[in-house]
Amino acid sequence: MVKANGGSFYSCKMFRQMERERQEQQMKILMDRMEQLNGEREELINKHEEEKDRMKMMMEEERQNHNIEKKRKEEELKKEMVEQEKHQREIRDEMRRERETFKHEMEEMKEEKEKLQIKYNTEMDRLENKFENERKKKEEHIEREEQYKTQIKEKEREIREEMNREREEWEKQKLEEKKRIEEEDEKRRERELKVWDDFNERLKQERERMEREKEDLQSKHEAEENKMKMMMEEERQNHDKEIKRREEEDKKRWEREKLISDEQYQRVKSEMEGIIREKERIQIMMEEERQNCEKERKRREEQYKREIKEQEEMRDRMSREGEEWEKQKLEGKTRKEEEEKRREREKQISGEQIQRLESELEGIIREKERIERERQEKLEDLEKRLTEERNMRGDQQKTFEEKLKLLEEQHEDELKRRREEWREEYEREKEEMKKIGSITGDSLQGENNDIGTEVTEHLFHRLQLHRRHNKLRPADVLQITAHSLQSHESCAEEELIQTFLQKILMMDYRARYIHVNKVYEHDKTQSDNDSPEDSGDILKAMSLSNKRTSHSEQIHPMDVQMAVFHCADAFLRHLMVTKLSQCQYALPLLVPDPDTQQIEFPLWTFRQINKSWKMRNTNNEIISQTHPVYKTETPMVFFFRFGSVSSSKSQLMNSLINEKHNTFFHRNCPGSSRTRVLMDGVVEIAWFSPSGKNTDKFTDCVAFCNLHGDAGDHEKQLQILTEMSSVNVVLLPRLQKNDRSATIVESLYRNRKPLIFLFTEDESTVIERKKGKFKIGLKDRNQSEVSAELRRAINDCLSESSSTFRLEDVSKHSDIRVDEDDDEDCRRGREAAQQMMSLLEKKDLTEIKDSFLPHQGKLWRQWSQKNKELHRPRADEIEMEMIKIRERQHESNISEFMKFFFKQINSHDQHKNMYFFKWLRILLDEYISAGLSAQHYKYDEMWSTLLKLKENNDKSEQLKAEQTELERISEKLQATAFGLEHIMREIGQIYESCSSVKKNKKDLQVHFSSLPSLAAEMMISGFPLELMDGDAAHVPLVWISAVLDKLLQKLGDQRVFVLSVLGIQSSGKSTMLNAMFGLQFAVSAGRCTRGAFMQLVRVSDEMKTQMNFDYILVVDTEGLRALELAGRSMQHHDNEFATFVVGLGNLTLINIFGETPSEMQDILQIVVQAFMRMKKVRLNPSCMFVHQNVSDITAGEKNMEGRRRLQEKLDEMTKLAAKEEVCDAESFSDVIRFDVQNDVKYFAQLWEGSRPMAPPNPNYCDNIQELKKTILSHASKSHGIMLIDLKDRIKDLWDALLNERFVFSFRNSLEISAYRKLETEYSKWSWSLRSAMMETENKLHNKIETEAIHEIEETYLQRKLKKTSEEVKKSMSEFFEKDKDKEILIYWKISFEMKIKDVQENIVRETKRKLNEILHQRDLKKKIDAQRKHHENTLYEKSKELALKLKDKANDEETLKKTFDSFWEQCVKIIRDTPLIRDIDIMRDVREILSDVYESAPVGHWSSREYNNMFTVMSYCEYVIFRRSTKKGMADVLKRIRTYRETSGFAQTLSPEDEAQIRALVTDVAQQTDTKIQSFNISKMGYNISCIQQLAGYIKARVTEHQEGVKYVFKNEFFMVLFLSICNRAKEMITDQHRLFKEAHDHVLYLERKRGEYYSIFQKYCHGATSAAIFGEIICQKLKEPIEQSVYKKTARDLTDEIMKNCESLNGNRSNMEKHILKTLAEEEDFDKYMNYIHNPRDHFKSFIRDEVSRYITDKFNVSVLRKMKENIELLQQKIMKAAHESTEHVQVNRGDAGLWLKSFTQKLSDDLIFSEKDLSGVKHDVDDFSFLEDVIRKELFTIIIDISSRFHTKTFPAKLDYKFRPDEILIDYFCQCCWVQCPFCGAVCTNTIENHHGDHSVAFHRLRGINGTYYHSTNNLCADICTHLLASDQCFYTSDGSFLYRDYRRAGGIYAKWSITPDLSELPYWKWFVCRFQKDLEKYYSKTFEGSGKIPYEWRKYSKRDAIESLDKLI
Repeated sequence: MVKANGGSFYSCKMFRQMERERQEQQMKILMDRMEQLNGEREELINKHEEEKDRMKMMMEEERQNHNIEKKRKEEELKKEMVEQEKHQREIRDEMRRERETFKHEMEEMKEEKEKLQIKYNTEMDRLENKFENERKKKEEHIEREEQYKTQIKEKEREIREEMNREREEWEKQKLEEKKRIEEEDEKRRERELKVWDDFNERLKQERERMEREKEDLQSKHEAEENKMKMMMEEERQNHDKEIKRREEEDKKRWEREKLISDEQYQRVKSEMEGIIREKERIQIMMEEERQNCEKERKRREEQYKREIKEQEEMRDRMSREGEEWEKQKLEGKTRKEEEEKRREREKQISGEQIQRLESELEGIIREKERIERERQEKLEDLEKRLTEERNMRGDQQKTFEEKLKLLEEQHEDELKRRREEWREEYEREKEEMKKIGSITGDSLQGENNDIGTEVTEHLFHRLQLHRRHNKLRPADVLQITAHSLQSHESCAEEELIQTFLQKILMMDYRARYIHVNKVYEHDKTQSDNDSPEDSGDILKAMSLSNKRTSHSEQIHPMDVQMAVFHCADAFLRHLMVTKLSQCQYALPLLVPDPDTQQIEFPLWTFRQINKSWKMRNTNNEIISQTHPVYKTETPMVFFFRFGSVSSSKSQLMNSLINEKHNTFFHRNCPGSSRTRVLMDGVVEIAWFSPSGKNTDKFTDCVAFCNLHGDAGDHEKQLQILTEMSSVNVVLLPRLQKNDRSATIVESLYRNRKPLIFLFTEDESTVIERKKGKFKIGLKDRNQSEVSAELRRAINDCLSESSSTFRLEDVSKHSDIRVDEDDDEDCRRGREAAQQMMSLLEKKDLTEIKDSFLPHQGKLWRQWSQKNKELHRPRADEIEMEMIKIRERQHESNISEFMKFFFKQINSHDQHKNMYFFKWLRILLDEYISAGLSAQHYKYDEMWSTLLKLKENNDKSEQLKAEQTELERISEKLQATAFGLEHIMREIGQIYESCSSVKKNKKDLQVHFSSLPSLAAEMMISGFPLELMDGDAAHVPLVWISAVLDKLLQKLGDQRVFVLSVLGIQSSGKSTMLNAMFGLQFAVSAGRCTRGAFMQLVRVSDEMKTQMNFDYILVVDTEGLRALELAGRSMQHHDNEFATFVVGLGNLTLINIFGETPSEMQDILQIVVQAFMRMKKVRLNPSCMFVHQNVSDITAGEKNMEGRRRLQEKLDEMTKLAAKEEVCDAESFSDVIRFDVQNDVKYFAQLWEGSRPMAPPNPNYCDNIQELKKTILSHASKSHGIMLIDLKDRIKDLWDALLNERFVFSFRNSLEISAYRKLETEYSKWSWSLRSAMMETENKLHNKIETEAIHEIEETYLQRKLKKTSEEVKKSMSEFFEKDKDKEILIYWKISFEMKIKDVQENIVRETKRKLNEILHQRDLKKKIDAQRKHHENTLYEKSKELALKLKDKANDEETLKKTFDSFWEQCVKIIRDTPLIRDIDIMRDVREILSDVYESAPVGHWSSREYNNMFTVMSYCEYVIFRRSTKKGMADVLKRIRTYRETSGFAQTLSPEDEAQIRALVTDVAQQTDTKIQSFNISKMGYNISCIQQLAGYIKARVTEHQEGVKYVFKNEFFMVLFLSICNRAKEMITDQHRLFKEAHDHVLYLERKRGEYYSIFQKYCHGATSAAIFGEIICQKLKEPIEQSVYKKTARDLTDEIMKNCESLNGNRSNMEKHILKTLAEEEDFDKYMNYIHNPRDHFKSFIRDEVSRYITDKFNVSVLRKMKENIELLQQKIMKAAHESTEHVQVNRGDAGLWLKSFTQKLSDDLIFSEKDLSGVKHDVDDFSFLEDVIRKELFTIIIDISSRFHTKTFPAKLDYKFRPDEILIDYFCQCCWVQCPFCGAVCTNTIENHHGDHSVAFHRLRGINGTYYHSTNNLCADICTHLLASDQCFYTSDGSFLYRDYRRAGGIYAKWSITPDLSELPYWKWFVCRFQKDLEKYYSKTFEGSGKIPYEWRKYSKRDAIESLDKLI
């Protein structure tokens, strides 16, 4: 044979090899035929399945009809049940009526008890005898009880024995049932084993038979096929006939079943009717039982008792078993002893009759109660019986439903039987199909495709993925879920996708090695253990186990990866492949579609992947290269195989690329399995990147491609890659000519391209057949040797080959689908981005930003610098310069580049724009990468040169030149950086410039207001937003605020947890955040983060409840100690930046790279100082320290030592920072809550090995996961911050940082907002207390007036207020504990609790004072009231006498009227002779008093002179005289005056401090005199000149007291003007109150009002009316005025409550009211009112409240006020009639007279009306018929109510009320009891709500000093500064004690030391508008001008009234 083959042993061997392959091929053909048979079988099964489905549909229709019928019957049953329920309700109603009857009987028994008490003496003897008899009965009862207990014990023993027997029987049945089940299981397992054994045996026989009949089947194929068709057709016909027959049988059976079910339904129905009849019978019996209950009660008493006790004891016995009985015995003994003791005690007290009677009465009561309980228990027993009957009916209904269910189960059994028959038919058909011969190749291929598709779909189903719908998106995998917080080394199969994505996003290359927890393993093991231990069955058992295992084959890890790839959208693919590349894994290059097998080239996924490497140039210098992989031109080595090979191709490739890392997954990797569904035909690519060292395996970057599967089956992939490769490497077992791969191999061999053969069955070493053609054997060879030989061969081939591979060129091949071209949105996004990039062609990189993004260049940096200067000591023109810069910025043209950008984003939806943004970022990175690399290379060279010069201590000019050049290159590097973030920065600056000038840019295609929406959409889509511009080191607040507002609109006010990071530059901060949350912050050293960026990470819905927030806001920041800032103010910049980042974050990660002490000290010093600032401004962030790049993190001792050193370093830095920040702190824990054990994390090195081929370190990924879990654990305990509050926090932090002193300048808007909310709540709490006390005060006032009480105790008032006080405390507690800002509010909890306590004490104290004054005034006005009553009673008696005389004489009304008029005139004439109450003239009395005090001033002098209003004077200088002590002292005074005149801004000799003190005196005196005037109670007591004299005395005393200790004295004129001003202001109030007094107490006026009432009574006497009728009318007439007053007062209180709730200006705190005052002033534009508000704020507040209340009453009178008045008067009418009725009953019971009735009547009304017996003291009332009196009162009262109601009107409402009861006065008293101290600089009023409060005065917003009249020294120019601005400057102010810096204003002492003023720019635009609007008015008012230094800036005039009003809403 050797000779025949040309003497070649190799050919002979090849022949044998080919023969073996031919045999294997034949075997394969035979197996294919077997598979074809299986396919035919499946086809038949499918047909039968269709038939079965059709049958199911028919059955389903029948079942539906049955269900319809069933529902109809159920509805009928439900109707019957409803009727039954209705009947039961009737029964319950009847029982309820019986209970009411029983209750009525109990009431009768109570009446009997009262009768027994009345008949005490007569019943004494009888009760004693009865007591003795009863005692005997009780002794008999005890004996019977003992007998009963004995019987109970016997019954209990019998029941226990019966229960034990039943339990034993139940246990026995249970054991038998268990045994039976086990036997059945054993039999079932044996049957299953037997079936499987038989099946295996038959399968084995079948295979043998198939081998024998192989040739026969081939020849008989056609005949058998025809025969089979005929048989199938015949079988189908027979099957159809059989189906029809069965359908007819089913139909008949269903009809029979329907008849049966109808019969059953009729039977059930008849049973139900029987139940209803039984129920009726029971109801009749119940009725009889109820009727006989009373008759047989005594006889059955003991029986009921025994039954009840038996039931209770049975329940107790069943629950507690035998132990309970022992306890009962003990209790019985105890009861016996107690009973004996009780009997002894009864014997002892039997002699005492009173005690015996009381005990007997109690016994009777207990007996009746017992009888009641027994009766109640009987009723309950009857209810239980009814319940049992209802349950029985329910059970019957359940029985019926079970019967219906049984019918359905019978149907199901029939279906199962049919399925079994069909299965048997299928088995027969399968046996017949095995006889069929081979089939054609085409049909086999089709079936294989179907099977492949089915397998693929099964895989996706197992992974719970859907390819065609609901593609996975990045948002689905980047959110925070519970699964993402756990570390998963293994997981369930359904969690594979989540776990894989979680790990790959964290760059954990173990994502491919996830172990799957198999659910079936435990069950399989259990069943194997249970199998019989027969040695003869071991092989079968093992075979069976293997078979089971194969049914649930493990999913291949690469199938998981590719399944995600196929089910992901383009953006998730992009992200996933990028992360795979970072894990140093091979990437999918060519991917066949699982369904169509069309090849896809996912070019889009490679777009953002860059590769870096180092190599040596011709000069042996190491040069770095960084290129995007899609453009990189490198050699490419292509590996593929033919057939099945024993060696792993992928493993061999890994040894070439990285021996320590599985770049390509291979068969020996953990988790690999035999089945692989999605990898065949996939081509993966990986790159080897050299490091520039001699140990590199390849000297250049080389691409390696790997074709998975047999190359012969994937010709297209093979063709593409072999054409593009530099070297081809093929693996095959052997080479055979007849093999289908031989032609391909031969073609490759002839090609000039290098080719390497790897033979798996060859043992030879490397052989070079010819140039570029190598052969290497792999069999039984060392892997390292093979790798080395292969590497050398590849290097040899590459050295000779010049061809290179470019990834992008793959898309040029036909017949493959490129993902970018296939996606229309992606293609359009690329085209748009390319068009934009075309605008940048041939442009200098360093000039691009200035040319195309002009708004963020020089102008923006200038504006930023000016803004910083504005917040610090500044020039006057800075603000104007800033506006001009903004105007120039606005005038800048928008570049074509940006115009195209705007056009693109506005022409597509968000999804299309996403592609555009991605493409733009990719192309921009590509565009600048080359320039950046060149600049970095120059920088490295220059840096190296500079280091050499420094090492040589060279200080020449060359060193300076090199340093200058290095700086220039560094600036170029910054200028070269150009990305999407710069475009967004440009948009932000366009927006800010347009917002500043308030108009759109002419060349902007969209309105500028829409730009923030774009940025918000990008944030939601996952793009980071620049928070701080790193180039300008500035936060664009306007832009950031607008974006956050839009974010708020789109997401709602979500709660976010802010996570920020701080660390040294290039310490891995961004990498850490990217790995933790799957983000894409820039991480390369060439693209270090500048400034700060924020990105949203969504929290899943399942986690929101645990986390308490909706998003995590991740803030990535630039590195501290950046080289770019070297030579600049790096320390200041870093401190400022760290403070901003720390203050912004709820948690800050402090990233420390390595453990170098110097680096740690740098970062720690900055961090500690930042946290110390946060503590001082009451922000409470937390922090964690992350030590990265720690060599050995497993060493516990080392970690402990590291923590100790860190703690010591932190404490050391704290002490240093404390000195700088002037803070008392000794350790870091004094500054922030910090746990060194849990809040310090050590991270392993990022890379596992040396770069650039090293994969990420898995330990680093574990550290990331642990840190993430810890962070979210911290976050779950935090409340985060709302988005709306985040905006304020950013603004507050940045504004404070712009000032030099952060702590002194920080304004916490969240804190201010929380405090305002607290003030609003405080207002509600204090009003609740005040409102409650007002009710109590009104009731006590009524009782005082009626002389029901004569003393007021403070403890009584406190008790009345206790309930409201407790409610307020509860409300406060809930507010401080549950409010979202509770962490901020806690600071004020104690102080506000103290405030409420003080308010409560003040309310009680003030109420007591008022009531005591009323008591005192009541005593004083007794004489007036007595005189009025005397007149009334006299008139009444005389009119009565006259009427009795005329009773039978005058019959016509005219005569009566004339007679009464004559009588009335005579009586009134007598009364007129008494002194009358005269009108008053307040100012006349004032002038008289002043004339008496100052005799030199005549009375007429003040009447004619126009005196100044003391409340509006500008200066009090003309009213004072400086003291003259000594000549020296006078000289000092004159010297200070001259100095002050020369230096201060005032022309007055008084200092601002003195002026403020005098103004405070005037204000306080005015307030106290108002209080005194109200205390005079003029409406009740009348006016007297002594009131004015008291005021004069008080004012004089205060003025004299003020003069003590000051350097001046007041002129007499000061007192006069002040007294006149106060009295003139109070004149109206005093006059109004005196009018009310006169109307009430002037006898003539009073009697004239009563004339009609007297005439009515006179008429009734004349017509013979009864005493009761007249007495009733008199009572009603007397009630008329009290009713009216009560209604008005009650309505006023109710209305005050309503106003507090509904009136927008009065329903909050004082700040809210002040905002509405300022709004009203702006809308009215009344300058005089403005001046009143500025100089007399308290008076203006009062006027505003009065106007608001008056307006509310007028607007709401018909809607609210009138309704309340009618409700109150109706309620009062009801109370009066109730009092009359109860008084009538009281008199009838006690057989009293009219006096008793009147006393009871007035007492019952004393809380509501000022009405007493004394009001009717002179009226005789002989009344016998009190029921008639009640009817008279009802009739007359109705008339009076109508009369009072008819006079309800807006004008009468305030007129009818006493001054102090009016709503406006109540609100003034409430709102104005607060602090009114004014700022010594600008006059703004302190906003504290407590008068004489503790702590400093403060106001949220100060105002312009010129408004208050302040002007610059030595000029007439009004001041245009704001005091908060001046505090940020170096300017001074002057007092009589010298000059002081504004910033040190507290050193001036006095009023200055009591104010807290924050230096900032937080003024209200409102006051700028005011100054511009009223400039001329102000100049005229103060006789000064706004010129020179006080010139009003031009930009202020741009504020409109609308802007001013809107600023109030924003800032207040």
